[in-house]
Amino acid sequence: MSAPLHSFGVFALESGAPLARALLDRDAASMLADHVSNDLQRLLPGVERLDLAIAAAAFDPAELLRPGWPRHAALAQLALAAPGRGAARVLGFGAADGAMPAGLQPDAALAGGALHLVPFALLGGADALVAVGRAMEERLLDTGMADASTALFAQTAFGTRLEHVRYMSVHDLCALTAMQYEHAGLGPLWPLIEAALLAPGSEEWLDAPPEPLARFADGEVRIALLDLDAWADRGFAPAGVDANTLSRRFDAFQRRQRQFAAVLGAHGIGVQFDHCPATRDPREVLGS
Repeated sequence: MSAPLHSFGVFALESGAPLARALLDRDAASMLADHVSNDLQRLLPGVERLDLAIAAAAFDPAELLRPGWPRHAALAQLALAAPGRGAARVLGFGAADGAMPAGLQPDAALAGGALHLVPFALLGGADALVAVGRAMEERLLDTGMADASTALFAQTAFGTRLEHVRYMSVHDLCALTAMQYEHAGLGPLWPLIEAALLAPGSEEWLDAPPEPLARFADGEVRIALLDLDAWADRGFAPAGVDANTLSRRFDAFQRRQRQFAAVLGAHGIGVQFDHCPATRDPREVLGS
């Protein structure tokens, strides 16, 4: 039997505080999967013909928005290995002894945000999956609120008051994250992340002084590492400022570089700093 195709989505929990529990045990995972299955059958006609697999663990958005969708891919592989293929299944994967199955353990260093995401995967034949996948993209963002019973179960299971509980495709999640990054002052970085997620074979530049100069290609981002003179000579520095102000602005520029590198790292995107002397064009160095 050939491997089924898949569509990826998230069960999104918005709270004003960290979750009391980021992992659910296997029994709770099974119950959560049943709730999610009922909701998706209401929202996405035809989904009952597909396998539904859900990882009962809450992730930060950056953990799910990584090249190759590794958390969702691990979930799909678990579903493929589970018994009972041939009929539509509802599969909830939970924790045993405080640990999720391989590839599905949230990174504790990224916990603590207001948006918590539980990944799910739909698997099945091409005809059914294409129709359901199209419906996911067209409907979930506008109509994907969870049923009240599902929201109440999630609130009890994760032990934290939830303000909103809804469903999104991973493309909806990309759009939401792009908007949030824009509001947080990280908008210039998003095109590099988007390229890594959706067009990993492409090339994308961030070339918008006074932002750091960066290039995505070959699966990583290269950032131009400039000393103060090279930074000033390349037009990154504001004109007509004294030496102390110039030094402070350069320090701020370097902090911005480190911030960009940290965000890219959270998204699982490799970063390389390339020293760019004043004698060479930084675009030439990054493009070599």
